Amino acid sequence: MKGDHELQVIVQQAKEPIPTDQDERSSVSGSQTKVSHSTYKRWLRMAVYTLFVISGQSVATILGRLYYDNGGNSKWLATVVQVVGFPILLPYYLLSVKTHTTTHRDGKITSLRNRVLVYIVLGLLVVAACYLYSIGLLYLPVSTLSLICASQLAFTAFFSYLLNSQKLTPIILNSLFLLTISSTLLAFNSEESNSKKVTKEEYVKGFICTVGASAGFGLLLSLQQLAFRKVLKKQTFSEVMDLIIYMSLVASCVSLVGLFASSEWKTLSNEMENYKLGKVSYVMNLVWTAVTWQVFSIGGTGLIFELSSLFSNAISALGLPVVPILAVIIFHDKMNGLKVISMILAIWGFVSYVYQQYLNEENLKKSHGIPTTESPDPPEAEGSSEQSK
Repeated sequence: MKGDHELQVIVQQAKEPIPTDQDERSSVSGSQTKVSHSTYKRWLRMAVYTLFVISGQSVATILGRLYYDNGGNSKWLATVVQVVGFPILLPYYLLSVKTHTTTHRDGKITSLRNRVLVYIVLGLLVVAACYLYSIGLLYLPVSTLSLICASQLAFTAFFSYLLNSQKLTPIILNSLFLLTISSTLLAFNSEESNSKKVTKEEYVKGFICTVGASAGFGLLLSLQQLAFRKVLKKQTFSEVMDLIIYMSLVASCVSLVGLFASSEWKTLSNEMENYKLGKVSYVMNLVWTAVTWQVFSIGGTGLIFELSSLFSNAISALGLPVVPILAVIIFHDKMNGLKVISMILAIWGFVSYVYQQYLNEENLKKSHGIPTTESPDPPEAEGSSEQSK
């Protein structure tokens, strides 16, 4: 009986399918396909977000210049449309909050007072930077404005060094130097806007305000990083979106107060009546300017979660050559030799900055990466131990 039982066990085992090398290869191939599909989807998302950042920023800048060139003159209204479109982020927020995993969690809970204080301070900084940007857009050609805005990367690195202990490597210092020289060269550019006469004093005022706006946005990004590290204590998707929405809410309220306090609102009806392209174009310009700035915000937020805030800022600088080219085509801005040199230096500085971020990512992977061959070892060891028993 014992022999018959053993024979039955042997026959039953023989009937069971034995994993072959082909099955194992199929399993590995399936897992690789899943990983490849996930990587493809991630790169696709990054491409879409990058498109949002570059297109949103470029179109919004062109629309802002179009507003001034066709009879618009309200600096506070130009500031309002940069921040007031934040409600269109709410559907994106609700649809995306479930698809984003959280990172850098901290068990500590931030008090409501500190949270509100962060929103107010950053909101006021946004208003100041946007208002300075509006003045620069009023007095400077678009191509000049966009080249000066490239200095935002330099200001971001500088303030990150002061506030967030960002290391200033030789490559970063090279990037700072090139971007600084790129913007400084434009101070000697005496070009006037083709559509309206600008005095030398107004050009200098626009130049200083644009540099101030770049510094403000660079400081804003560094303070956001500091706020997440010291005050908010976590950087989840919902936390970042809350910061953007409430910060924009504060900025919208303050800019509206500025619009009414400056009495510029009294001229808006006359501005609409005399707008060269008509009333409908006037309203549509303002609406689409607000929308495109929020498209830029969506793309920037997406890149922050796919990679980092510094990479998001670098991608916004990647649109540097786009706006001057569009300005030459649409507004017939002159691309003189000084601007060409400034653009080359700015792109060189941008490439240096991105290369340093690439080196940082590679060093981080090497210091924290786990070899993929380690994962199968525990099951194999366990199986061999069972066989030895």
